[in-house]
Amino acid sequence: MATILHIEDDPQSLLLVRKLLQAAGHRVVECSSGIEGARLAQEQRPDLVLLDINIPDLDGYEVALLLRGRMPTTPLVAITAEGDRGTSRAVGFNGFVAKPIDVRTFARTVEGFLKGQRDDAPATREHDDAEMLRAQGQRIAAHLESKVHELTDANARLVEADRLRKEFYRNVSHELATPLTPLVGYLGLLSRGELGPVTPAQRKSLTAMEDALARLRGTIDSLLDVTQMETGRMRFVFAPYDFSSLARRVIESRRASFARKNQRFEADLPSLPLHASGDADRIGRAIAHLLDNAQKFTPAGGTIAVEVRSSATHCEVLVADSGPGVSPEWLARIFDPFVQADGSPTRQHGGAGVGLAVVRGVSESHDGGAVAESATRFVVAGQRLNGLLVRMQIARNPRPRE
Repeated sequence: MATILHIEDDPQSLLLVRKLLQAAGHRVVECSSGIEGARLAQEQRPDLVLLDINIPDLDGYEVALLLRGRMPTTPLVAITAEGDRGTSRAVGFNGFVAKPIDVRTFARTVEGFLKGQRDDAPATREHDDAEMLRAQGQRIAAHLESKVHELTDANARLVEADRLRKEFYRNVSHELATPLTPLVGYLGLLSRGELGPVTPAQRKSLTAMEDALARLRGTIDSLLDVTQMETGRMRFVFAPYDFSSLARRVIESRRASFARKNQRFEADLPSLPLHASGDADRIGRAIAHLLDNAQKFTPAGGTIAVEVRSSATHCEVLVADSGPGVSPEWLARIFDPFVQADGSPTRQHGGAGVGLAVVRGVSESHDGGAVAESATRFVVAGQRLNGLLVRMQIARNPRPRE
């Protein structure tokens, strides 16, 4: 049984050839474009390639030139109504089958090519072959030039679309943030009873509203942060601070939230100050994003471990969890804005997918960085967990950005 790759964009032709060759005992691999055909040929290493000339992206002549360089001994057979027999031979085809194919003799013809038979047309002169190759080369060059122009135009459109996307998110975030100020203010007045007595039932409702408003404000702040970083408009205020005290304050503020969700929380924090310089407010928010991300993906009864490490030049926060982890192909992408492994409306976990992007932006702006790895490789706060580990590193004396 031979493996035959058939590259053809006409479904009826694919079906007919498949039936004829499978009836003759062969395995048929199919695709409908030149680029995919070239890839499959290298992957499958077929015994023979049947190739239509008029196919999308790369045409049959171009694919034949590619395959002849990569698979010099594999028989290539043009099967087409539009190709030229002489040009086909010049670019490396072993045979030429005209459409419509003769269903009575097609399988025997393919068997002959599998056994090393070549097209029985009279051999063309060397000069004619050179002329054909030169003409084909010029046509391919024109084709590539056209594709380069298309790609250049497409890239320009993508750059402009990306700029508009960033501006859109920045403007929308700003417009959403503006009405939050009076909402937060009046809700505070109501909760404190400054606008009249509040019954227990009303207080319960106000508390729920305050929680929802706090989540909304956090999401909008994160959107503002990441869009400002993407557009180069985020400004950092560098000043002396104690990294140890900052990290402890942010981490301790999350303990009650972990307890409410029945999540075990382990922390290993330094007892001595870690003097540093930087934007303490933004660093604190980045640490909060690390904890929020771990909490979001850790199930009830699971564990979150946090550890702060330091050297003479850097401070580092490690956050590990016992959640499901992240597949290797997603590890490098989770710091990109708006990227979520499950971005569907029915996803189990909420969020806009910008928290870790803020972590990376803040850490890199402080001459550090952020990485994500499998938590099983590390012991964090005395725990070796099976979920995700995110490490954020901050330079203790970074070079302030202009």
